[in-house]
Amino acid sequence: MKRKREEVLAFIREQGGSTPFRDMMQAFGVTKANRLGFKQFVDQLVSAGDLVKQRGNRYAVPSEETVVRGRLVTHREGYGFVVPEGGGDDVYVPARYLGGNLHGDVVEVRVESFKRGGKKEGRIIRTIERGLKRIVGRFDTAGGVGFVQPDDTRITRDIAVPQKAWGGARSGQVVVAELTAWPTERKKAEGRIVEVLGSPDDPEVEVLTIIRKHDLPYEFPVDVLTEARSTPQEVRRGDVAKRVDLRERLTVTIDGETARDFDDAVSVQREKGGDIRLWVSIADVSHYVKPGSALDREAYLRGTSVYFPDRCIPMLPEELSNGICSLNPQVERLTLTAEMLFTRSGAIKSSSFYPSVIRSAARLTYTTVRKVLVDGDPEAIKANRHLVDDLEVMKELALRLMEKRKKRGSIDFDLPEPQIVLDLQGEMVDIIRSERNLAHRIIEEFMLAANEAVASHIEERGIPSLYRVHEPPDPTKLTDFREFIFNFGYAFRMDGDRVDPHELQRLIDEAEGKPEERMINEVLLRCMKQARYSHENLGHFGLAARCYTHFTSPIRRYPDLVVHRILKDILAGAMTEKEQERLAAALPETAEQTSRRERLAMEAEREIVALKKAQFMKERVGETFEGYITGVSSFGFFVELIDLFVEGMVHVSTLANDFYRYEEKRHSLVGERTKETFRIGDRVSVLVAAVSIERRQVEFVLAGLHEVRPGSAERTSATEEYPRIPVRGKRPKALQAPRGKGGGRGRGSGEKRTGGKGGRPKR
Repeated sequence: MKRKREEVLAFIREQGGSTPFRDMMQAFGVTKANRLGFKQFVDQLVSAGDLVKQRGNRYAVPSEETVVRGRLVTHREGYGFVVPEGGGDDVYVPARYLGGNLHGDVVEVRVESFKRGGKKEGRIIRTIERGLKRIVGRFDTAGGVGFVQPDDTRITRDIAVPQKAWGGARSGQVVVAELTAWPTERKKAEGRIVEVLGSPDDPEVEVLTIIRKHDLPYEFPVDVLTEARSTPQEVRRGDVAKRVDLRERLTVTIDGETARDFDDAVSVQREKGGDIRLWVSIADVSHYVKPGSALDREAYLRGTSVYFPDRCIPMLPEELSNGICSLNPQVERLTLTAEMLFTRSGAIKSSSFYPSVIRSAARLTYTTVRKVLVDGDPEAIKANRHLVDDLEVMKELALRLMEKRKKRGSIDFDLPEPQIVLDLQGEMVDIIRSERNLAHRIIEEFMLAANEAVASHIEERGIPSLYRVHEPPDPTKLTDFREFIFNFGYAFRMDGDRVDPHELQRLIDEAEGKPEERMINEVLLRCMKQARYSHENLGHFGLAARCYTHFTSPIRRYPDLVVHRILKDILAGAMTEKEQERLAAALPETAEQTSRRERLAMEAEREIVALKKAQFMKERVGETFEGYITGVSSFGFFVELIDLFVEGMVHVSTLANDFYRYEEKRHSLVGERTKETFRIGDRVSVLVAAVSIERRQVEFVLAGLHEVRPGSAERTSATEEYPRIPVRGKRPKALQAPRGKGGGRGRGSGEKRTGGKGGRPKR
């Protein structure tokens, strides 16, 4: 059979392209009597992805351009997208062409057509790897048959569970089901219950559901904990040998109030002529986490730490993350230092890198630094009088670096981020705007500078490495965005399909302080591609950086640990040709794995915040709030409440005073009789009508149009009738419902996260 397959493929290749079926029959001596069997064989080759069937009963061998391998991302409405491995444009897959594949599967998709803007559409022809092994959902029974309704709405079909595999679960409970048979086009997937989480009404079960759904490893294996506990908790004398001694240099950490793991410390010195020298010392995690160890394998699987309002799921056990690797004050710690000299203009004059040992002089917070540098608070200045001069130099250098970045075209999205406020019992009491002051910017600029310097140092030597890449925005989205902002009196220039980042930053600056500022920032952000890890240096559009990596957070990001190892091997002269070959082979998979784990962490963090918001708003049904319209579609508009950062839908059916028509180009709803208009950026007063905890959604009505009894029973119609606009795919244009991208600062630019884990757009 294999030989026959190769013969058929070789024959079609020899024909130079598309081959009629009758020519294939003739070439292989197939008679009419054997035609059906041969046709079935050829169809098997098509199903396996070896051949492509074309019009006119013709066949061709698929080229690399027509078959794309990637990970499937499905949508609750049934369709999906294949995200290509290594980047590139997504391929849209209609529901009828998904076959038996589920969200997260690695598949091959055959591109069959192109839509507006060159968008690809295709059908899945092969399943390479199953992405989901376990599914979280609500267990129910009917007539002796059990099934799990997945919590993840991207999985649109229930999981059948034979009675012998119920595992003691009761109807109505939230469970974890392990898949034992995957679905086909006509048959449901099957599974067995391996964990009962409990009642869906239990708030802790809600959190556990999100943790399990996003495949977040919640506990460390025994061998990992054993290694962690055997790690020394003090720097040993022998560890300091051959390291640059920075223990006497005034070095500090600056983090949020609640931060517990400190992986970066900074020091500055003013030089003659106005230059400023900066030391960025990063925890030397690679000294304790060796390649191939249990700690390393687990860190690779996790990829990143995950931050929730009330807990953290760390990449490394506490003995390392909060212990020997954390740059705690007044204790010796091993570090890897980037020493950089900057001119008055913020240009880097020289740089060097070396293993070091430090002793942090102080654990400062962003609030304390703000009080010293911005507020001029007498008490804060007095308490930190030995640090004030250095803090002033840090401020000066950060402003230089910020200006230098801006001049080269770096884009600075300054979007407000929500911070969940908890009481001492861990209960949510408020949602506030996460502060981002000068102290945050100081650390952000220093981390960006170190990341860029390390990336350039490695890249200039031609050594394989991991890069943090951010490709230019999608031209079609940019064109739509330009049409959209024209309605508000804004414009920017494009050179064909390209845009100069200076133009986008100019637009952001022009909108600053105006009612539409946030809306323009959010919609523009939706046009941007997601930053990711790559073994290729593709540059970083958002930072206008030719070369960029992540180096500054090895306690909580695996890519940083990889970069540390590469840099240390270079410095030690241990980067052999054999090691370079090993890196070149391993890094593509590492980039894919860590990018995927980062996306999962982001999704989980966002869903937890959405859950907390829904729980918070359920107690406020019937109350009235002020907000701004953030998205408009044919079925209504989204409103985000001022200060609370809670978004909900006002459905068009609740606008009973008129019949409203959706005007796509103006992104607005217009009343036919009254001509009353609702468009993005408008301020409105809304009343909380209903909340769906299960769907993490809030339903509003315009204040004064409806009366809702406070404490109304929860209902899910907000989700079922008024679907959210998906992140990918067939939607009213992306601009119609802009969603802010809320990664943490460290997930964003390579700078670190704030203590409250509030965020910056991802970089």
